[in-house]
Parts: sequence; C-alpha cells; structure tokens
Amino acid sequence: MFGTRIKVLKTEDKLKKENSDKKGFEFYGRTVEESIQMAMKEFNVPRESLDIKIVSEEKKGLFGMDGEKPAKIIASLKKKK
Repeated sequence: MFGTRIKVLKTEDKLKKENSDKKGFEFYGRTVEESIQMAMKEFNVPRESLDIKIVSEEKKGLFGMDGEKPAKIIASLKKKK
C-alpha cells in the first residue's frame, strides 16, 4: 500500500467540502513528505506548482503491532492565472 497512487473520483461530498470542481490524485506514503515527493515526481513539477491537501498523517503501530496507517494526501496542479 505504501508508495502507491490512486486516481480520485469526483464525489459530491468531497467537492462540497472543498468548494472546488478540481480532480486530484491520492498519494500514500510512510510520511506526508514522502507522499508529497511522490506527487512531485508523478506530475514532474516542483512543490510550488501543486495544490496539496493533507487528508491524514501517518500513524505508527504500537510496538510493531497492527495499526500502522500511511500518510494520505490529495494533490493536483495549481491553475495558472
């Protein structure tokens, strides 16, 4: 699951919350920074050219047990003005 990218489908709930009609891509990584780096690589642009929404930060499992969750972001290209 780590290091993967999944295309986000438009959903009414997400669009209402963001007041936006943009599509984005979900990126998962061990950390938020790793997720952002993957988005930069996928879009082949610098960080300043991306709109990034942090959906959830990573969570570590207790003593190596289950419960570890990856960081998740939604990234899209900024619109040029």
